[in-house]
Amino acid sequence: MIDLKTHLEHRVAAALGDLDPAQRDALSLMPPKNREHGDIALGCFQLAKLRKAAPPQVAAELAAAFEPDDLIESAEAAGPFVNFRYRRAALAQSIVESVLRDAAPFGRAAATDTSIVIDFSSPNIAKPFHMGHLRSTVIGAALCRIHRHLGATVHGVNHLGDWGMPFAKMMTAYMKWGERDKLDANPMRYMFDLYVRYGKAAKEDPSLDEEAAQHFKALESGEENAEREMWRFLRDESLKAFQGPYDRLGVTFDHVTGESFYEDKMQPVLERYEKAGVLVESDGADVVDLKEFGIKVPCILRKSDGTTLYHTRDLAAVFYREQEFDPTRILYVVGAEQKLHFQQLVAVLEKIGDPIAKRVEHVPFGLILALNEETGKWEKFASRGGNAIFLDEVLDEAVAGVRKIIAEKNPDLADADRVAEKVGVGAIVFNDLKNGRVKDVKFDWSAMLAFEGETGPYVQYAGARLASILRKSDAPEDPDALLEGVDWKLLEDAAPVLLTMQEFGPAVVRAAKESEPSVITNLMLRIAGEIHSYLREHHVLRAEPELRNARLALVAAAKRVLATGLGLIGVAAVDEM
Repeated sequence: MIDLKTHLEHRVAAALGDLDPAQRDALSLMPPKNREHGDIALGCFQLAKLRKAAPPQVAAELAAAFEPDDLIESAEAAGPFVNFRYRRAALAQSIVESVLRDAAPFGRAAATDTSIVIDFSSPNIAKPFHMGHLRSTVIGAALCRIHRHLGATVHGVNHLGDWGMPFAKMMTAYMKWGERDKLDANPMRYMFDLYVRYGKAAKEDPSLDEEAAQHFKALESGEENAEREMWRFLRDESLKAFQGPYDRLGVTFDHVTGESFYEDKMQPVLERYEKAGVLVESDGADVVDLKEFGIKVPCILRKSDGTTLYHTRDLAAVFYREQEFDPTRILYVVGAEQKLHFQQLVAVLEKIGDPIAKRVEHVPFGLILALNEETGKWEKFASRGGNAIFLDEVLDEAVAGVRKIIAEKNPDLADADRVAEKVGVGAIVFNDLKNGRVKDVKFDWSAMLAFEGETGPYVQYAGARLASILRKSDAPEDPDALLEGVDWKLLEDAAPVLLTMQEFGPAVVRAAKESEPSVITNLMLRIAGEIHSYLREHHVLRAEPELRNARLALVAAAKRVLATGLGLIGVAAVDEM
């Protein structure tokens, strides 16, 4: 197989003469913003800095010294950049063969020594899985797949909220008003109703919070009591209930270790900070002062009643992950509103000089917004009563919407219910991941489920269209047979599709580096758009035999790239729609 980028890197290095390791690392080849300038560009900024010369000068010297060959057609300087253009036959052969033979970057990379811990989803037990959990779940799952694709060892962690005051409040509500037969009939919905009731009652009776604090203290005592028995029951029921949405979203975890997992690991945390001399008493609580880090709010590790908080458990989790996984990075996929919490967490680690602090990263994200038809404004996604929206209900509604569209457009589609599930669920995931994660997501049913525009169904349809061509052609599935005798010069007119597919590798690397799945999502939209344009202008099945074979190889490669890219973000590819 031809590896165009590696070949070009070697040619550039040869043209520049002997390079030391730092100068080699400065060779960053990326697609230019304007494709008319070239197929791939080298920015000479870092290289010029190392050589103590002006970037345009370095670019001009390199372009002048570069000789075309069988793979590279030209090199032209444009200010501080050198723009290279591949020979079109070489481009087609390189991309199509690499894709169909599952070579990196289109296939999974060889294992590296990188270890990534990704903490995501993390719902609270005894509460139904609702829309508030969606973003953390789909972003975190996508990052797990992306890093695995790049060869990293990934530890995807579901850090359940199964400890602390939120659970104690729910426990208090059940002990005051609960009925066991209703609990057994529908544990999650019933406990949610009780929690809502508790919230309203606590506003009128503050003593309820004091009662809840006593229940939590009993839970943290380590004794076998009513609180611990109820905790076990609700945790087990919650895990069963959560599995439904996780299965539909295609989300799995390597570790399900909630806050309770660190019950016996919190005292060593407190002792560690006491020994370091940074734990001070404040109004009966044990805190760490963080003013030196510009954080006015101290970090409380133990309350005055002796119970622990989120930070205590998060520190225990960091130290455990540091010891067990030796992570290169620890990513916390948690909403932007928790910014202060993670600033405190990093600062508390830096306070004792633990190098793991440099590896902890908060991966924040925005809200999900729905259109308020009365005001015409986009507002935080909520039901009319202001309560949580259960995710299963939203998924069901999306699937029903797609099923209706299928019934209208393709009533004879085989296994329509299965296709509707993949397209409906995929539409929600794609809609969430198509914008930068820090932006708020607009939840617009009609736009999200459309088969045209910037939607999941649009990209899935491109894949289904390619699958249909391959079915009708009886093209061989074996890559060797499909590639045999292809005349790559016949695909010179497919350059827009091929060059967009070529961006797959850099997009995956960038998505991993920036924790930004939208980079891949938007590339899938562009590839789908190029495919639709190509198929409008170029016949495949009715082409002459040699041209037909070349175009079938392109079709198979494009279909695989779409399926791989969609798979990384958690959207299923479909062969029929």
